[in-house]
Amino acid sequence: MPKMKSHTGMGKRVKVTGRGKILAQQAGLRHKLEKKPSTKTRRLSGTVEVSAVDTKRIKKLLGR
Repeated sequence: MPKMKSHTGMGKRVKVTGRGKILAQQAGLRHKLEKKPSTKTRRLSGTVEVSAVDTKRIKKLLGR
């Protein structure tokens, strides 16, 4: 049986903490920032914990 390969693209987008939580950048900060209020862009900055719905799928892609 060949080894499981982790999804390299997902590995570049998320970070796994020591306790197994998954941190990722929030969506909506790449382009079209002129029309968005600065309060929204400040709120979207920084990394946050990924929702519980997506955690199972992401861990499977990472081979964990």
